[in-house]
Amino acid sequence: MPSLLALASLVVLGAGASPAGHAPATGREALEAMRRAYGGRWYSTLTFVQKTTRKDAQGKDTVETWFESLRYTVARGTELRIDRGTPSEGNGVLYTARRTRVFRAGALSADRAGGNALLPLIEGVYLQPVATTIDELAPTGVDWSRRVVQGRWEDRTVWILGASSKDDIHSPQVWVDVERKVVVRALLVPVPGAPFMDVRIGHFVSLGGGWLGTRCEFLVDGKLDQLEDYEDWKAGVDLSPALFEPATFRTAKHWATGVSTGAGRDGG
Repeated sequence: MPSLLALASLVVLGAGASPAGHAPATGREALEAMRRAYGGRWYSTLTFVQKTTRKDAQGKDTVETWFESLRYTVARGTELRIDRGTPSEGNGVLYTARRTRVFRAGALSADRAGGNALLPLIEGVYLQPVATTIDELAPTGVDWSRRVVQGRWEDRTVWILGASSKDDIHSPQVWVDVERKVVVRALLVPVPGAPFMDVRIGHFVSLGGGWLGTRCEFLVDGKLDQLEDYEDWKAGVDLSPALFEPATFRTAKHWATGVSTGAGRDGG
């Protein structure tokens, strides 16, 4: 399954914190609170190296190194580039919230409608109008008009958006950390062709005016399907627009050329 970013998981330490007792009434109001909490301070570019662990057909763990580049622009919204292996080999994916383009040896091998539902939740929600975020998330089926349910996750208070009750784990839904205003869990179909998944985002670090969740777990029917661990993260980087163009997917100058993996850092 293609990486979903965890992309998944980003927002400023202590900024915009609000008491758990002052929950928004609906899911839409919660998205508005997330955007308002960071007031344009959220980073608009991000890079990191990802260790991707998945099960093969025999049930054994396989591990790959992926290189991920994220950016937000007013003209094109949130875009995520994933290089599976050495970037010069040209194997990877370009995601938006509405579109998926797959590359093999630098050539476009698939171009289909439907994108990465996590992108509006971890990036776009902080930088674009709420109406745009809701429109991008329409394919998930989350009902943003439902009243917010308050719960607990990893010993922290969360808002649960889209669920009918605390016991409802079947409706498409999004869990938001009340203090940090970041998504920590999502139960939905994240990309076209994927099953309904339980996406868990954790190990947060403060970064570039926001947060980054440096571990993402993707579960299907309660079993781990994919694990993503991030390192060498950096926000506020200067990314070439050519990285996000199909015609230059293989030839664009890539930040990972010669990179040595290690601790993350904040470039903003």
